[in-house]
Amino acid sequence: MRWVVATVVATVALVLVVFKIFETGIDNTGFCLARVGDRTVEVDVEQAKWASLMAADAQQRGLPPRATTIAIATAYQESKIRNIDYGDRDSVGLFQQRPSQGWGTVEQILDPRYSIGRFYDALVKIDDYESMEITEAAQAVQRSAFPSAYADHEADARVLASALRGYSPGAFACATDPKAGSTSADLETYLDQAWGRVRVDSDPSSGQHAIALTGKDIGTRGWALAQFLVANSTEYRIAEVTFDDMRWEAGQDEPGWRPTEDASRTEVRFVRR
Repeated sequence: MRWVVATVVATVALVLVVFKIFETGIDNTGFCLARVGDRTVEVDVEQAKWASLMAADAQQRGLPPRATTIAIATAYQESKIRNIDYGDRDSVGLFQQRPSQGWGTVEQILDPRYSIGRFYDALVKIDDYESMEITEAAQAVQRSAFPSAYADHEADARVLASALRGYSPGAFACATDPKAGSTSADLETYLDQAWGRVRVDSDPSSGQHAIALTGKDIGTRGWALAQFLVANSTEYRIAEVTFDDMRWEAGQDEPGWRPTEDASRTEVRFVRR
């Protein structure tokens, strides 16, 4: 009888944990693929959102792609790139940062922009982090009880970072439903928070929007912005993104970018529904 009761309790606990993991408030309709070389990485919509935010924050700070790889690999290990409100002892959030260890309040850490920023603040204080093994750099920030575990996610993190930082053009795409998000979601504010000031020129009658690119490295920045929009396409009901003679559209069975003549090399264009 005790064995039966224990089994039932364990099963209920497992169900609650599984439910808790997916209780994020983000509509996970669809999935995303990042393809670089011969490696393909699949993530869901929530994971795509937070990985793209890590890439955007690092780019805004002027950090190298390796910093993004370290952040994504760390979040993979700590939370499966999910903004969870529980963990070991008082750990919460993407990186399982602990209020008792000075990372901030629970409320602050559960704000992904805050927790990502705090991670990068700590990372850049580490001497020569760019030349360290990724798992060693992650451990220097996190001080985990399982320091070698970050290496398990290094290859996938590299693929996501290369795509989302724009160094692998057309490498990140999603199969999403543009009707799944909210028409009232404030994309311009979110872009400003993630990238710094971003000017979006809009034509309400056609639903067309454009982000003009200026300065140097507009190709890399353009692809980073274009793939950021794709990563957040469900929440912000983005149906189409074009850049550099390529087009992505929501609703694809097999996500990808396709050649088009209706695209610009100096503007990232997109359509919302």
